[in-house]
Amino acid sequence: MTLVLAAHGTRDPAGAVVVEEIAAAVRRRLPGIPVAVAYVDVRSPSLTEVLRSVDGPAVVVPAFLAAGYHVRVDVPEQILLSGCSSVVVTPALGPSDLVLDAVYDRLVGAGWEHGHGIVLAAAGSSDARAVADVHRAARRLSVPTRSSVQVGFITSASPSVPEAVAAARTPDADHCVVDGVASGRDRPVAIASWLLAPGLFHQRLADMGADLVSEPIGAHPRLVDLVVHRALAAGIVDLSTILVGQ
Repeated sequence: MTLVLAAHGTRDPAGAVVVEEIAAAVRRRLPGIPVAVAYVDVRSPSLTEVLRSVDGPAVVVPAFLAAGYHVRVDVPEQILLSGCSSVVVTPALGPSDLVLDAVYDRLVGAGWEHGHGIVLAAAGSSDARAVADVHRAARRLSVPTRSSVQVGFITSASPSVPEAVAAARTPDADHCVVDGVASGRDRPVAIASWLLAPGLFHQRLADMGADLVSEPIGAHPRLVDLVVHRALAAGIVDLSTILVGQ
């Protein structure tokens, strides 16, 4: 059985490098399991092309942080076009707590401190369910950060990231001090990147008014954990085999 990591795709070569890094890390965790990379937009090979080249059944893991149009429409359509008759599709990666662990780690690594405002910045979608997934992720991120987390979208949804940054600088009436740090209009604001890989969207975050921007999630160990978990849950290999191999 082949594991296919299906990503969105970007024209930025650095984005493709990150997707390949994720796939390489998964291969190390699942020795003996073929792991292929496919794209549903912008780049090739397409998911259809990859599935046509697969010998036997496949498990497709959508490498998306919300179940928007690409996950609900593009992935099934490309699978259908492939003619592959034995395909299992797992849930998308977001908004899993494992992904939030990775985002929190990236946020701290970028220099965020308790008391600073936080904006979870997502690509955006016209799909209400995908937007709801981002808001759900923000609520979960508020737990480890012990802070309210604003949501901002780069495109296709509101509020925009700059609007969310402005809101994050404004103190709540009932929470003027957070962990001993005064909260005011001039308090620092950090953008937590809710993006998987580098690309145009992540580059745009640098000019959206925040004091610092975390790196994309990338091949973070917790994200790799989640891909492996999705594959095992889909029955790609018996868990005892992996444990014996380790």
